[in-house]
Amino acid sequence: MKTDIKDEQDIKLLVDTFYVSVREDDLLEPIFDGFAQVNWEHHLPIMYSFWSSVLFGTMAYKGQPFPKHMRLPVDRQHFARWVELFTQTVDSLFEGEKAQEIKQKATSIAQVFQMKMGLIGIIGKEYSA
Repeated sequence: MKTDIKDEQDIKLLVDTFYVSVREDDLLEPIFDGFAQVNWEHHLPIMYSFWSSVLFGTMAYKGQPFPKHMRLPVDRQHFARWVELFTQTVDSLFEGEKAQEIKQKATSIAQVFQMKMGLIGIIGKEYSA
């Protein structure tokens, strides 16, 4: 039986499991391991702090995530796949109020990033030229 996300260990499990999926994904792996050349030993602890801050209000994350994403060669399909993998990972490990909350927050973050990058309009529609 699955439980809800309750502590830092659950955040670590979620993040670690999610990024295994990302690194095995044909669409996302080239962005993370190719273009961005992510240093995983450095990146994962930052993600633990980020999601802990988002979900539990720990204020452990100090930084601005958006500027680091501006230079990435991504479009709407990358964001959709990221949200899909994140949601699948949460659903495979957890269930409950916090599990629902983190999925909603991930979706909202992806939408805000896409709006800031000019990929979608305020109502979620693609900008047309």
